[in-house]
Amino acid sequence: MAAADRVPPFKRFVMLRLAPPLGLGILNLLDRTWRYRVTGREHLEAALAGSSPTIVAFLHGRTFALLRHLVRECHGTWVSMCSKSLDGEAMARIEERLGLEVVRGSSGRDGLQALQEMVRRVRHTPVAGAALAVDGSRGPRGRVQGGIVRLARWTGGRILPVTASARPAKIFRRAWDRTMLPLPFARVDVVYGELLDVPASSDAHATEALRAGLEERMVALQAQADELSGHRDDEPLRVPI
Repeated sequence: MAAADRVPPFKRFVMLRLAPPLGLGILNLLDRTWRYRVTGREHLEAALAGSSPTIVAFLHGRTFALLRHLVRECHGTWVSMCSKSLDGEAMARIEERLGLEVVRGSSGRDGLQALQEMVRRVRHTPVAGAALAVDGSRGPRGRVQGGIVRLARWTGGRILPVTASARPAKIFRRAWDRTMLPLPFARVDVVYGELLDVPASSDAHATEALRAGLEERMVALQAQADELSGHRDDEPLRVPI
């Protein structure tokens, strides 16, 4: 039984019936006021022009700052993943209304099956590629998990790192990922990094090196985006281990 089926009926009704259209409406209204500035667009263009699938890597906490931009700029249908939690189900319905194909699962639950379903869709359906939050659905924040590397290897795709920052913005400080929501008329800085090639076969040591290297790229990219936007946070980008 999915987590969304084990909550009180009224809460489930609010989260799954009312919250998705309301959330999407608010996101669309905010997006009309945001002023985007894109850095590293050449990396996006190189990814979209290539023959390999593009695997977009982003940090979970910057989903709202990136979602409308990615749907608009990354032409075609994309596959994403949302957890089976109630929040994940609500987010999945928002993403589906935006035109994404959503697979249910996470690093903590049904992760392998969800990855395999993403691979199947990228390989056998007319999609442009996949997008995955590299620090998963539950964190730790800023710590890249191995799923993104396996997804790229199994699909023959290239990883395109991207992140965003904004000012002014609301930070949801109680959320594990410190979710950022740009406020009305914010300037949103979107920063793309260089494409990362993943060999078709690699041992555990090489896979870990790729994962760790991507994590360093993502942290550096996020620091660059925050510096461009002028955003400051009193918590680190990456949770110490």
